[in-house]
Amino acid sequence: MSRKRTKFSWAAILACSTILFSACSQGEEVSEKTRNNGSTKITMMTALHTPEIPSDKIINMIEEKTNTELDIQWIPNNVYDEKLNSAFATESLPQIVPMGFEMYNQYKEAIRDGQFWEIGPYLDDYENLSKLREEVINNTKVNGKVYGIYRATPMSRQGYIYRKDWADKLGIETPKTTEDFYEMLRAFTEDDPDGNGKDDTIGLTDRSDLVYGAFKTIASWFGTPNDWGIKDGKLLPEFMFDEYMKTLDYMKKIHSNGYMNQDFPVTSKPDQQAMIKNGSAGVYVGSIGDVAGLYNDGIQLNPDLEYDVQNYVEGPHGEYGIWAIPGFGSINLFPKSSVKTEEQLKEILSFYDKLLNPDMANLISYGIEGEHYEIKDGLAAPLEEKRAVIDRDVRPLSSIHIGDIETIRIQPYHSYDVKLKAEELIVDNNKYLIHNPTVTLESDTFTKKSETLKQIMVDATYKYILGQIDKDGFNKAIEEWKKQGGSEVIVEFNEAYQKSK
Repeated sequence: MSRKRTKFSWAAILACSTILFSACSQGEEVSEKTRNNGSTKITMMTALHTPEIPSDKIINMIEEKTNTELDIQWIPNNVYDEKLNSAFATESLPQIVPMGFEMYNQYKEAIRDGQFWEIGPYLDDYENLSKLREEVINNTKVNGKVYGIYRATPMSRQGYIYRKDWADKLGIETPKTTEDFYEMLRAFTEDDPDGNGKDDTIGLTDRSDLVYGAFKTIASWFGTPNDWGIKDGKLLPEFMFDEYMKTLDYMKKIHSNGYMNQDFPVTSKPDQQAMIKNGSAGVYVGSIGDVAGLYNDGIQLNPDLEYDVQNYVEGPHGEYGIWAIPGFGSINLFPKSSVKTEEQLKEILSFYDKLLNPDMANLISYGIEGEHYEIKDGLAAPLEEKRAVIDRDVRPLSSIHIGDIETIRIQPYHSYDVKLKAEELIVDNNKYLIHNPTVTLESDTFTKKSETLKQIMVDATYKYILGQIDKDGFNKAIEEWKKQGGSEVIVEFNEAYQKSK
């Protein structure tokens, strides 16, 4: 089935979106052993982060090595959540359903209602699944129980990427305080860093994302809690802390002085990245692992371009901290509507256990040795002349990774020294993590009203930075947040927090 489904084009996927889940109708026993070869048939949906779905080449090898027949629904990432919600509403979910962190939070009520399998009691029966990190597993729990298999990600990839050639020209050393960082943004805007005699550069390029854009990382530098923090023994949301307001003032000053793109609340990530690649801006705050892609594109426009990366920036309080995610980027759940028996669940868990063998981890990550990559200095180096083939065969498969694949596969080779430095700094961030204390806490009101509550404060944050409201206006937004259910969320999280001690 996967061989037919994976031949659909991108356009066909979009055109057929209304029937994308028809293969998972309730009358179909989708994981029963096929009559021809005894393999296990498994259906899954997953997000597609590339322009085209993968060829069958690697998928066929995965099927052969795991004795499965995979029916994979490749859904463009920008409509994934919509399709997931649609399939849930129509009871047409496949057997394996990956969810990002925010979507997972929205589905916790359904999880508590028993609509997904609890898998915790089974994990110790599998050699590789039993080795999943307890710290991350604990962060996935709902009411103390494990329901999904996580895909691990570094706790924090955050930092900043900057034009080193510009900094060298202006005599600027790598900023390690918020004051120095601000000065670099000023200089990159006002001191003609590209030397063309024109007023055509800005310091910071940002986008319409207060989490993975610049704001949350800069807020960490100022000592702001990660979503929620503890003040006087009580849990409160981050925007009720003085450090959040200091961050707002800092960002407002950068914006009002023209040291960043003025339309950042409506700027897309591609447009944000284009500004640092084409020389319009000199600093990019976010995932420092992005530096390789930015460099590969940027040198096509300017062969003399140089980047550098940094994670450590001390705030006014003289310390460095960086917000952390719970250690998983997504989690795979198993709906009881499509996984109808314990036997079917065990077959799926056996499939995932096999995916965590080193040879499978290497195959999914890099493809076939000699065809997609080579071993260089004991590391996996992509074959440069096969970039198009890698994009077709391998890159889309990143979304089916599970567990801590980075620790079991061959490590990647980085020909670009700054990328290697970025990976080292990502590990260094583990010493400075600011965790969200509410990750495993339950609040019925937050589950029901999180999107509404979030939007109130997102709007207020943007308006303050843009100068459309003052501090009184921001405080009014906080009061509105409380009225719309925020006060109940505070009470419920604190009750749950006390019970967890």
